[in-house]
Amino acid sequence: MRGPFEWLTANAWDNQTLFESDLFVTTTFRELGVHAQICDALERAGITTPFAIQEMTLSVALLGTDLIGQARTGTGKTLAFGIPVLQRSVAPTDPAYADMPQGKPQALIVAPTRELALQVSNDLALASADLGLRVLTVYGGVGYEPQLEALEAGVDIVVGTPGRLIDLANRRALDLSHVHALVLDEADEMLDLGFLPDVITLISKTPETRQTMLFSATMPSAIVALARTHMRHPMNIRAESSYENATVPATAQFIYQAHDLDKTEIIGKVLQAEDADKMIVFTRTKRQAQRVAEDLQERGFKASPLHGDMAQVAREKALARFREDKIQVLVCTDVAARGIDVRGVSHVVNYTCPEDDKTYVHRIGRTGRAGASGTAITFVDWADLHRWKMINKALDLPFDSPEETYSTSPHLFHDQGIPEGTKGRVVDPAPPAPKAERTPRERSGGRGRSDSGRSDSKRSDSGMSETSGDAPRRRNRNRRRTRGGSSVEAPKS
Repeated sequence: MRGPFEWLTANAWDNQTLFESDLFVTTTFRELGVHAQICDALERAGITTPFAIQEMTLSVALLGTDLIGQARTGTGKTLAFGIPVLQRSVAPTDPAYADMPQGKPQALIVAPTRELALQVSNDLALASADLGLRVLTVYGGVGYEPQLEALEAGVDIVVGTPGRLIDLANRRALDLSHVHALVLDEADEMLDLGFLPDVITLISKTPETRQTMLFSATMPSAIVALARTHMRHPMNIRAESSYENATVPATAQFIYQAHDLDKTEIIGKVLQAEDADKMIVFTRTKRQAQRVAEDLQERGFKASPLHGDMAQVAREKALARFREDKIQVLVCTDVAARGIDVRGVSHVVNYTCPEDDKTYVHRIGRTGRAGASGTAITFVDWADLHRWKMINKALDLPFDSPEETYSTSPHLFHDQGIPEGTKGRVVDPAPPAPKAERTPRERSGGRGRSDSGRSDSKRSDSGMSETSGDAPRRRNRNRRRTRGGSSVEAPKS
């Protein structure tokens, strides 16, 4: 009889691949050998039982083995690599720290976006609350000074985006020569964003004896080549037997063929559905994200945009308010939303059809996270029908012909549990401001006229105005004319 894991040989990798089996045994972090202080911190946050990718990864990563982790989004990859990084790092208060270079980073975690880097740091801070480790997050869009000061004071773990990490390394402020653990998170996304050369540069600055952990939703050929070149006999871990159908099973998916002018009305009604909580809306462009967010605000919903044209401080503030339930809807572009891990997201709406199947999987993975259920709604324009059919075929979904849907369609109310009579707004539209009555002067185009239509002042034959009373008369000005380029004196009367 097989044990809880099925071990197979992967010829393409010349290594072993660990798959989840039907006999997967539920255990706890303590039983996996996780440090008691890390377990205590996780238990205070209500986290006691690892997810599949966590259990399978920890049993390998805690030994210092190189590994490649593949799992659908929202299944807990951060703790899968975060716990080994924390457990194999030494706190400054530990006597063993005296034998190490003081203040030099022991671990480096590279993420493709600022939001994902911040999310990873938050999870590490949660798990390491009792360890005394110093975690620093570095990314672009903010000043260098706080990051430089933190590095000078000493850090143990650095989480950052490729560009800013290289900038700090070139300034000789970031020393990676003592890193014992390197993590590449969302490697396929870094490839898509053009960061692969920067990643290779960062790898070259770390010791060859390091432990390398690479996590990626998909494995393009460039990522396979990267792993072959820079990893030592990595263990390939996949948390499902087939990643082709990579959508989250707990997420209900609805595909509607909708008109662009009716989409916001539909979203407004879905926000009032029986199970609606927090929602993330994905748009194709930054301008579209801004417009949809403002439209939802005008309809009375607490909404905020999140896109690359916003300042980093504004983006962080919007994300924090979303986590704290101060806003209900976050309207994002794909890059800005990468790495958003927020509990309580009940709905994800694709305002525009995703570009490909991978984008679709990443988008809808923002809901149905960590075992919770969720709803994913995708709007497909008439011009995007061919693109959607390709996505549908690639993911083997049963939505080859999206149903034509309007905000008044009965099946929309039935599918989403929307009460009858619901409107797509919670406040009445503001009435147009009343027009101020124009004065006679404004009605006459700015010229003051009497009721008879004549001018208030008359002109005499001499060219001077006649006014009432003894007001002084204005002297007529002598004008000089030019004729053929020479000055000509005006004739005197």
